[in-house]
This record gives sequence, structure tokens and C-alpha cells, in this order.
Amino acid sequence: MARISRRTDTESSGQQYYDYNLLAVMILLTGFGLVMLYSVSSYTAQLKWGNDMYFFSRQAVISAAGLIIAIGISHIDYHLLWKLGAIIYITSFVLIALVVTPLGKEYNHARRWLEIGPFSFQPSEFAKIAVIICVPILIIKIGRNFTGWKAPLVPFGAGFLLALETYVLTSNLSTAIIILAITCIMIFIAHPKTAPFVIALLVLAAVVFAVVMIIKHNMTGSSRFRLRRIMVWLDPETYSKDGGWQIMQALYALGSGGLFGKGLGNSAQKLGFVPEAENDMILSIICEELGVFGGILVIILFGYMLYRLFFIAQNAKDLFGSLLTAGVFAHIMLQVVLNISVVLNLIPTTGITLPFISYGGTSIVFLMAEMALALSVARQIPFMEEETDLWGDVRDNYEY
Repeated sequence: MARISRRTDTESSGQQYYDYNLLAVMILLTGFGLVMLYSVSSYTAQLKWGNDMYFFSRQAVISAAGLIIAIGISHIDYHLLWKLGAIIYITSFVLIALVVTPLGKEYNHARRWLEIGPFSFQPSEFAKIAVIICVPILIIKIGRNFTGWKAPLVPFGAGFLLALETYVLTSNLSTAIIILAITCIMIFIAHPKTAPFVIALLVLAAVVFAVVMIIKHNMTGSSRFRLRRIMVWLDPETYSKDGGWQIMQALYALGSGGLFGKGLGNSAQKLGFVPEAENDMILSIICEELGVFGGILVIILFGYMLYRLFFIAQNAKDLFGSLLTAGVFAHIMLQVVLNISVVLNLIPTTGITLPFISYGGTSIVFLMAEMALALSVARQIPFMEEETDLWGDVRDNYEY
């Protein structure tokens, strides 16, 4: 990915590119998410809070504020992050460490939140952005020597340490895996060789398969939390009392929706059968109310968002912008694929939310911040016909 060619009719017009397509699909997904969030959560909100718009109103306010801020940030030069990389990384480390202090807040038997005054958020979400920003900086500092297997160990180590801290201090394995996966994808994109990554992926797949087979043939009711999740995934009916109930009800919702669903607001499974349906299982209720058609519509919207991110990464002004956008692409892709896989019971439950649609103020804020980074990169797509060296002038023009 050393050289790409760009061509445009506005080469000499002095116009500046802005990806309104990406902005539009982000607004569409957020708006669709708010509609479905109200439909899914109104019953639960009325029972728990006496206000059927409790979840909707909170999400709507945060989404509107996040969208305005994201548009503002998108007009800032993303190269300013070049000098802030170390600060962002250290800040992320410190915020995660604060979870084990009195500032940490426990929710649903998991201590993963920070509460500072009236605000509470998950620092692990900030860690995803920290990796997306810092790993490209490390790759570019290594420069054209980014070959072999030794050089990639530096950016990999940075992502691994942040993922390890996330897992150890917050017991959030799914987020730790996403942080590490984002790191590996960016390294893969920048590295000139493909074979080592294919081999590593095959070895990892073989190890995971072997572990699953061992657990499957030794399902003796282990009390360990991670093993129970795998056993529930393999046989949700037998282990319905240990977590299989949620996935079974989600599958019932998927199956009962048919082609066009029962109609918006007419879900039966959201009436307490699918626990916390407004979070990671919201897609099952979407398919129950809007059918397979609704599920495909969601996938198409995400597919178009990923296409726009791919376009920006491919045509970015330099490698820094290209890798930043690739990191955002990797994050969105991973969360969408993993969330859909969980709802379909293709993988064990992970607690990973569906971007822009599931309930969660922290997730929305940081997702929009990532979109702002991608839009900022898009604004500097050069209007030129000649080839541009992506390894180009970043290291020469920006001090580090």
C-alpha cells in the first residue's frame, strides 16, 4: 500500500473534500438506533423508572451533542494528534487504572466504569481510540524499516499492554480482544508481507478449535465463568439457567419475525424475555419487529459505512491518515461482526454492543469521536492526479 493514484475533476478548483456520505450514514444509523431503542426499551423503562422514554431521552441527548461535537472536531487537522499520541496513551492507561480506585463504579457485578461528578463512562472505550491513534504513530516512526517480525513487536506491544490492563483490571475480555485485534489489523495493513499473518491466524484458529473441542467433550458443569459461557454457547438449552436463557429467547425473536416482522413496537420478546434487550441483543428485537428485511437493512447501512471508511483510508493524504481510518474501520467491523455472531449464537456471548444502535452513552460518544477522525482525514484528501507516496512526508513534516 505504498503508492496510490487519485484523480478528480476539481484538481485546480481549490475546493476541499468532505465526506457527506459518511456523515449521512452515521446520522441514519443513529436515528434508526433511537427509533428502535424506544421501541425495545419503553416497556422496561416504564417498569423500572416510571418513564417509557427514560433510555430514549438519555440516548437522544447524548447522540445529538456527540454529533455536533463530532462535526466540529472533523474540521480540526488530524495531524495535531501526532504530538499528542504519548499523552493519549498514558491517559488511557491511567483512566483504566482508576477503575480499581474509589472512583470506579460497579454495574451488573462488573467494575468497569468511572464516576467523576455527574459523569460516568467506561475508560476501556477511550482505550480503543488510544490504540487507533498511537499504533499508527509507532508504525510511522519505524518507517520503511517496518519489515520482518521484530519491528512490528513495538506497536503490537503497545496494543497488547493496553489490552492486558483492560482485561486484568476490568475483567472485560471482549474489549481487550477488540483492542488487540485493532492493533493487529493496523500492523497487517502497514506490513509488506502477508504470509506471517495468515500463518498466525491459522494457528490461532486451530488453538481455539482445540480448546472448544476439549471443553465440549468435558462439559462437567464447571463453575468457571469463561468456561460456562462456552458451554452455554454449545448447548444453550441444557444450560439455560446459567445464561442460555438470553440467547434462546433472542433466537426465538429472530425466528418469529419472519420476512417483514410483526411490526414496529409489536415485539413479544422485549417484554422481559430477553434480558436488557436494549443493549447487545437489540438486533434480535429488530429482526422480530422488522423481520429479515430489517436485519438486512441494518447490515447494508453498516456495509456502506465501512465502504466509506475504506474509501477514505485508501485515498488519505498520508499513511498516518490512512492508518487512523483503517483503525476506525477495524473497530466498527469487529463490533458489528461480533455482535451479529453473538445474536445468531455463532460465538459465545461477549457483551459487545451494536455500534450506534445499542443503548450506551459512552459508546456513542467515542464512536462519534472516531467518525470525526475519519471525516478529518477525508477533508485532506488531496485533489491531484499524480501518485502520492503514503509513507511520504509525515515523518519529515511533523516533529516527534
